[in-house]
Amino acid sequence: MTPDPSQLTAAQSARLRLAFDDDRDADTFLARLDRYGPELLESLQAVYGEAAGELYQRLTDALVLGTHERPQGLKRLDEARLLRPDWLQQEDALGYVAYTDRFAGTLKGIKAHLPYLKELGVSYLHLMPLLLPREGENDGGYAVADFRAVRPDLGSMQDLSDLGRELRGQGISLCLDLVLNHVAQEHEWAKRAQAGEAKYQAYFHMYQGREQPDAYERTLPEVFPDFAPGNFSWNEASGRWVWTTFNTYQWDLNWGNSEVFLEFVEILTYLANRGVEIFRLDAIAFIWKRLGTDSQNQPEVHVLTRALRAALRIVAPAVAFKAEAIVAPSDLISYLGRGAHHGQLSDMAYHNSLMVQLWSSLASRDVRLFEQALLNFPPKPGNTTWGVYVRCHDDIGWAISDHDAAQAGLSGPDHRRFLSDFYAGEYPGSFASGLVFQHNPRTGDRRISGSAASLAGLERAQALGDGAAETLAIQRLLLLHAVTLGFGGVPLLYMGDELAILNDYSFEGDPLQAADNRWVHRPAMDWDRAEKRQDPGTQAGRMYGGLRQLIRARKRLPHLHASVESEVFRSPNPAVLFLARRHPVGTLLGLYNFSEQPQPFPVAALTPHFGRATDAISGRSVPLVGESITLAPYGRLWLIDEKTPG
Repeated sequence: MTPDPSQLTAAQSARLRLAFDDDRDADTFLARLDRYGPELLESLQAVYGEAAGELYQRLTDALVLGTHERPQGLKRLDEARLLRPDWLQQEDALGYVAYTDRFAGTLKGIKAHLPYLKELGVSYLHLMPLLLPREGENDGGYAVADFRAVRPDLGSMQDLSDLGRELRGQGISLCLDLVLNHVAQEHEWAKRAQAGEAKYQAYFHMYQGREQPDAYERTLPEVFPDFAPGNFSWNEASGRWVWTTFNTYQWDLNWGNSEVFLEFVEILTYLANRGVEIFRLDAIAFIWKRLGTDSQNQPEVHVLTRALRAALRIVAPAVAFKAEAIVAPSDLISYLGRGAHHGQLSDMAYHNSLMVQLWSSLASRDVRLFEQALLNFPPKPGNTTWGVYVRCHDDIGWAISDHDAAQAGLSGPDHRRFLSDFYAGEYPGSFASGLVFQHNPRTGDRRISGSAASLAGLERAQALGDGAAETLAIQRLLLLHAVTLGFGGVPLLYMGDELAILNDYSFEGDPLQAADNRWVHRPAMDWDRAEKRQDPGTQAGRMYGGLRQLIRARKRLPHLHASVESEVFRSPNPAVLFLARRHPVGTLLGLYNFSEQPQPFPVAALTPHFGRATDAISGRSVPLVGESITLAPYGRLWLIDEKTPG
């Protein structure tokens, strides 16, 4: 019979104390084990049943080792974060997302650009996949061959540790990707499985015949139908079919095997002890397989996340989890914790729906679908936060539910088709320059690649030499960023968006990238363009200056602490998004014009909240007199009471 968590901790305490030279370290470890051990064991029991007791003891030994290896500087960070558990929710949080090689060449090279990040106001740096991938095609680095090594061209694990320490000294947290669903077929586990070792074959989903794969395939979608159809690949070396959701060279792991769980706890502590403060849990929605389903968002996914979080809290409570779960809103909330697990899973999740609705409203000049989607969105736990963004490294999938669309008076399929056509530049009057990614004729899915600036019209305006159109494109970009910066959560800036960098078509000449047009919006950082960021006569200067104004305003507004949720109101003008944030210091009203035409907004909708208003972005007074105020084309206002600090 599996022992009770409290009995287990008590029985182990004397032995565990002997593992520490310092009584204070022992007290700290045992206090955390007492706090998080029950969560950990309960979660393990839910997934692994009777095997949980033995696994828990093995995990405890691994956590002791991880605690011994944790540097003193990181232990001090642990204590600081325990005193400020809302550190990721602060209104001054700002993320920056970049590929190391495209931003600075190497990990050492990033240090030279820290003044640039500090000037921008960055407090969180997400470096895109940098752990050792397989050679050749590697899904942008997400086919990892070794979790304990860095790509040699970027540097070493020591370089990563040094960078983490340098970033901490600058008040910037390091975020890294941890791929949970799969490894490269060149990973040691996969190589040993191919060699016939039963232990490692059990790390994967491997089948000698097609009967089981075919049974699963009946209900599984295809992630990359263009170049990786199906979900299983034949492996000649092992003589087996292997589950490969994404690409043939990415082998899905069997999380039903407790050895896989133990491996990842050790990987997490290893990387956390090298200065990683935030783990982006990549492809987390896929880690549990169940026959007769799409094998996404299964309940065990959330129980395993809770267990991983509890284990890491014992060794490194300063570390946070960010769920990379690009799923429906009704499923997304589970990654932050629902019911008995409320707020006990990831600390952050991507608000993909917000990003999709930004581009949807920009194309339609209508916010009613945006309103409906937000009104239908479940509330998040108060101790968690959103990762909010205009663009990311990935394509844009038009994740618009038919239910939301119908409530807004639209056809879901028709609207998704419109958006694909619009951002591919195929719709009459479109300002966008995007590329269709992964068209699936069977489902009608047509995703879009493209940089924020090119999708917002800057590329087309520049090609035409149309200065007025360039101005509108910059204003569109600033509008989108104003929504994300004013929504609450951690705004995530994708590298180059602060300079309005355009699509880079050079990927077409690289045989390793040519088949994947997402590389069009993964350019090398244009440092020459960055040199012009202080010149308001340039595109970069106008974009950077406008964005910096928004960032400075955000940092002065306690209303934007992420414990407060944004509320959506039915706007009296369908071109203007109307949001509110009610904080103890006062209310902030966000008004966002998604049209290139000036838009009136009735004063009567504002006066119930305050009588005299200030726009926190510009610092100017906004008289609430007459029938309406007017928002400029793509105008944005953060209205607060004149008496409120901000």
